[in-house]
Amino acid sequence: MEDDMPTFILTINWTDQGIRAVSDAPKRSEAAKELAKKVGVDIKQVYLTSGEHDILVIAEAPLGDHVTKFALALGSLGNVRTCTSRAWTEAEWTKLISELP
Repeated sequence: MEDDMPTFILTINWTDQGIRAVSDAPKRSEAAKELAKKVGVDIKQVYLTSGEHDILVIAEAPLGDHVTKFALALGSLGNVRTCTSRAWTEAEWTKLISELP
């Protein structure tokens, strides 16, 4: 378990620019996956969602810095705004809790 890369969840919302060109979203998604690779992020899943956010991305990276670079680079393109959270599996957070003083 300790050899696994940390998991991150990115909730993404389209900007006005991004939603106006929503038909380009599949191409932008592929370009975002390539961008992620360049900064050391492995995109595991991408979901279109309903509700508060438009897209949900599950990603892994050795460091949060990699995900931050990805989110900043993606946001700078003007089509989306991101919010990133570190996620722990149940086994990971159970281990964390067991180590509390």
